Amino acid sequence: MIWPILLLTAVTLERLGELWLARSNTQILMARGAVEVAASHYPAIVTLHAAWLLGLWLLAWNAPLNMAWLAVFVGLQVLRLWTLSTLGRRWTTRIIIVPGETLVVEGPYRFVRHPNYAVVIGEIAALPMCFDMPLYTLLFSIANALILAIRIKAENAALSGLSHAKPA
Repeated sequence: MIWPILLLTAVTLERLGELWLARSNTQILMARGAVEVAASHYPAIVTLHAAWLLGLWLLAWNAPLNMAWLAVFVGLQVLRLWTLSTLGRRWTTRIIIVPGETLVVEGPYRFVRHPNYAVVIGEIAALPMCFDMPLYTLLFSIANALILAIRIKAENAALSGLSHAKPA
């Protein structure tokens, strides 16, 4: 079956591209005087996402695709692009704070405080369900929730010092 391989290849390339973009954006932000906050949990996030994707490659490369879940996953990619395009050069996979910046309140941030995490929660669940893997979904969703609890608490604390911008 070629479709699972194509889907997993697309997701892998997307993730690699996002890591490249995040690194580039981080360098630009740091050059502007940004500081990284709460970096100690970052390796756990990287490990979780790498294990999630590697496990899918090992277990689902030849599985039939569930088209309903694929539609959900594709919808999440649209939300991911909206989030990333809203943040622009401010988007990174780390918690990076630029002193004097204001919080983003445009795009999906008008509706949800952490839209990227909402998308990630959905992706961690939806992609394995594309291959009818509910136990895998449950396992990685629980692990992701544990890490996100630490991450969101740290990010909220770091962002609390920034002023709130007014929507345009």
